[in-house]
Amino acid sequence: MHYFPLSLPFLLLLLFLFIFLVTLVEVGILSYAYQRIGINQRYVFSLMLFSLLGSYINIPIFELPPEQVISNSYVDLFGIRHIIPHVQEWPGTVVAVNVGGALVPFFLSIYLTVKNKLYGLAFVGVGIVTFLVHQLAYPVKGVGIAVPFFTPPLASAIVGLVISRKYAPALAYISGSMGTLLGADITNIDKIRGLGAPIASIGGAGTFDGVFLTGIIAVLLAGFWSSRDRGTSLAP
Repeated sequence: MHYFPLSLPFLLLLLFLFIFLVTLVEVGILSYAYQRIGINQRYVFSLMLFSLLGSYINIPIFELPPEQVISNSYVDLFGIRHIIPHVQEWPGTVVAVNVGGALVPFFLSIYLTVKNKLYGLAFVGVGIVTFLVHQLAYPVKGVGIAVPFFTPPLASAIVGLVISRKYAPALAYISGSMGTLLGADITNIDKIRGLGAPIASIGGAGTFDGVFLTGIIAVLLAGFWSSRDRGTSLAP
């Protein structure tokens, strides 16, 4: 099941933001950002790129009872066009997992939690973002569950800084990505039936943009605090 959940212009915008972020780190403006996240620089960007490209792939999990579905259309949410794929002889809504928007963030969040031993802090952060995202998530005809794209990155940044400034970048990524998947998709999976969405993808259309932007915010936080701490350590 292959299709990009967002329209080409917004996908190109996300790609541009990603390239811009890589450039900032490479030229030293966000030096040592990857150290604050807790993973090697080359792997951080490789995983983010894989997340962007992986948004094209959805792995089916199960199928809901047959119903009339919307096909070959789009829905505009907060200025972002979400694509409804073209399907033929589709019996009903297929619930799937998006590789780039769900699997990559899930495994990376688990890795960061274990590596930095953030079990309790991560639990609190994910819980807060899950609650907030769940309150703002809503069902959209033809798409599934959607959440304002600016909510996950902003909420995760605030939560990360409030809970622990030392581990703010890693917590921001963990809280934002896992909180979005849980608060938007998992806890609202019972609302999918009747929306006419041919594919309801966990981490796909409606949530992928927020999850990916959360990764960008995490790296920016990492760069900001690493630069700030270095400046403090050099001060007389």
